Amino acid sequence: MTYAKGGFQMSQMASRTAVIVDSHPLWLDALQILLEKLELSVVGRTTEIGDAHSLVGEQAPDMVLVDYHSAGFDSEKSIIDRAREANPAVTCIVLSDGDDPRERSIAFAAGASVFCAKRAEPIDLAAAVRLAFDQSIHFAASAQAEEAAPEPNGRPGEAVRLTKRELEILRLAAEGYSNSQLSKRLWVTEQTVKFHLSNVYRKLNVANRTEASRWAQRNGLLNHSELAPASTAKV
Repeated sequence: MTYAKGGFQMSQMASRTAVIVDSHPLWLDALQILLEKLELSVVGRTTEIGDAHSLVGEQAPDMVLVDYHSAGFDSEKSIIDRAREANPAVTCIVLSDGDDPRERSIAFAAGASVFCAKRAEPIDLAAAVRLAFDQSIHFAASAQAEEAAPEPNGRPGEAVRLTKRELEILRLAAEGYSNSQLSKRLWVTEQTVKFHLSNVYRKLNVANRTEASRWAQRNGLLNHSELAPASTAKV
């Protein structure tokens, strides 16, 4: 079942567009409601994997939300590949029934910006959508730390790009705060904390909290004067 732009009531405030691909109609409905609350215009949605390629190609959306098993990662060209051909700046979020590390690796390797388990709270997925569009900041390592720090994503000479929230959570984690403590301090769920930390690990090309904390210490993050104190506002 496929729907295109004309079949939806468009938000006049929407500045970005999205296409949703999932084999379950109920998920299409739920995701559309969530996206429209965030003022994204859903310009297309489909339950048919075969139609998804043409849909993202025709609409060239700013964002694609796709179920892992509908993304075609085992085929010659995935939905993400096709979406990126139509819009190189597209942001892709992959949803999954589970939290399989292998699936996460495949999704990120294919170019996904976010991997989210479907058991996540709606507020967490909403945060993921917002953060996917959030303007990243560059954290410049010192000359001494630059030599020792891991290369982000294995590409030499590329600056590490972390959002303000990721920097805040990395700093606090390096200072010894547990996920539970971070959740209470930042007024978010532990799932949200885990989501941010997972993104930090991926961007820094590290495997765990210990390696991320070591990176933060090497790069002077714990003494970074430009970072604001931990926020107490709910996000």
